[in-house]
Amino acid sequence: MYTDPFSPHIQAITLTDVLPEPFDNDEGRAAVAASEVMLAGRVTLERGAHYCLEASSGTGKTSLCSFIYGQRRDYLGTIDFDSRAARSLSVADWCELRRRHIAYLPQELDIFGELTAADNVRLKNRLTDCKTDTEIRRMFEALEIDNLFDRSAARVSVGQRQRVALVRALCQPFDFIILDEPVSHLDEHNNDLCSRLIETEAAAQGASVIFTSVGNPLALGFNYKTLRL
Repeated sequence: MYTDPFSPHIQAITLTDVLPEPFDNDEGRAAVAASEVMLAGRVTLERGAHYCLEASSGTGKTSLCSFIYGQRRDYLGTIDFDSRAARSLSVADWCELRRRHIAYLPQELDIFGELTAADNVRLKNRLTDCKTDTEIRRMFEALEIDNLFDRSAARVSVGQRQRVALVRALCQPFDFIILDEPVSHLDEHNNDLCSRLIETEAAAQGASVIFTSVGNPLALGFNYKTLRL
């Protein structure tokens, strides 16, 4: 029987001299010379603390999110989850890590247009049964998209899709949630709504919020550390 190697929680993600392989040239290394994350020695992200990864476009923020989530491995340096090296994890380990320990909202959103907005969320929620359908509907209401619950996801705006994808990301247990430009298509009001929901869910799980920004950060009400990429 498979045993979760991260049980009950991951307490820290440690990045050591991480650099995307495409940046491994004079120009790329010069681009990250002032980074507080890339090629910056040992950087530890702790469960329960919160971080903004601030960057310009093309400086590797989406790549870094993909490295931590295990979608890409084309990087120099090391990433560790507590004492476990990311490169040593099995397929089963990664599945459990993504199911119970690290939630992720990608910039691309990955919403299925052929499903309803609610079914996009249910598809993820079935992996852990973390939320009831009533709780999912309340999250839609909190983001003022409850009118979209049974609507085809192909018929909603980009900003609405972003909020649906956020609800989906929150429908699982997590120690860390990684949000890649989570409010890039939202105005101040909807940024506030999303930030309040993220705060509530993260606090309930004692989790860390890690989000990227190119100038429109989450309007979080709790303190976070800004790290320049």
